[in-house]
Amino acid sequence: MTTLRIAIQKSGRLNEDSLKIIKDCGISIDNGKDQLKASARNFPLEVFYLRNGDIPQYLKDGVVDIAIIGENVLVEKGEGIQFTQRLGFSKCKVSLAISKNETYTGFDFFTNKKIATSYPNTVKKYVIDKGISTDVHIINGSVEIAPNIGLADGICDIVSSGSTLFKNNLKEVAILLESEAVLAISPKLSNEKQRILKKFEFRIESVLKGRNSKYVLMNAPNNKLQDILKALPGMRSPTVLPLAEEGWSSVHSVISKYQFWEIIDELKEKGAEGILVCPIEKMVL
Repeated sequence: MTTLRIAIQKSGRLNEDSLKIIKDCGISIDNGKDQLKASARNFPLEVFYLRNGDIPQYLKDGVVDIAIIGENVLVEKGEGIQFTQRLGFSKCKVSLAISKNETYTGFDFFTNKKIATSYPNTVKKYVIDKGISTDVHIINGSVEIAPNIGLADGICDIVSSGSTLFKNNLKEVAILLESEAVLAISPKLSNEKQRILKKFEFRIESVLKGRNSKYVLMNAPNNKLQDILKALPGMRSPTVLPLAEEGWSSVHSVISKYQFWEIIDELKEKGAEGILVCPIEKMVL
């Protein structure tokens, strides 16, 4: 039986979120402690637990067929590897930072300066490609200390909350890349495995749409119903059902979680009452 081989991070937050989205897709993994490989019981999928930085090469070589990986790792090590879906978790930035005492004047600041980083290809792609000549100093590990000991004039590193920069007396001055987990595809994927991939992608898409949406129910006076319906950006059109109390209807719809509060405020202003909001596990269109 043909099996789709997926690589995920061996440990860490990306590992947990990757396993969760696979589980939310209804796929059960027989996962024992410290296993490097595990099979699904109810879907033709085999999971490989690998070091994050090694995954791009495994994709290139066709050892694995797909991977859940940070876009920043693909930019750095996965030239030529495409991804089909952004997954909405493990978000971060790859940014340039300098000492808080320095005055930043734009990208020209880094002309003939030293940048310490463990992302040399990213620096070259976004800085040197702008025509700026810099000296890239490769460090594998904590790069934040480099400006403080005179090793570099600035750094390029992953930034999440910015607390590490603050602790090291640094400030973020430019974002080179905004990254999140993506579903990356091996260039050697066979046609037979592409058919399995399409089924897997369909499940992921349904999970992501559910995560990004809210199911809303409300009571609406019939004399204000049309105004309330205009405020609802539903999938096609909201569901409207008559209530036992004359002159009132129940309205059901789906709204984006990113517009949630703005829409709720507008619904209240237009006369909606008893608004009930429910999470959506999956949304199949």
